[in-house]
Amino acid sequence: MEPRRHRAGKAITPEQFDELDDDALARLIPRAYREYFPGKEGCVNGHFYLHDGSAWSFFKAGLLDE
Repeated sequence: MEPRRHRAGKAITPEQFDELDDDALARLIPRAYREYFPGKEGCVNGHFYLHDGSAWSFFKAGLLDE
């Protein structure tokens, strides 16, 4: 069975987050937010902060405050 292909804007589990590298995680972020991605080590609890103080969550596949 082939591993599931991850796509931008789709939620992932904490286990999947642990398995992915920086490049794979960057592809999950919509283009509008990619420049703010600090790398996996800069993501606390699966999210990172944007320029306006909002946070993008890999587990929610969206902004935390939505």
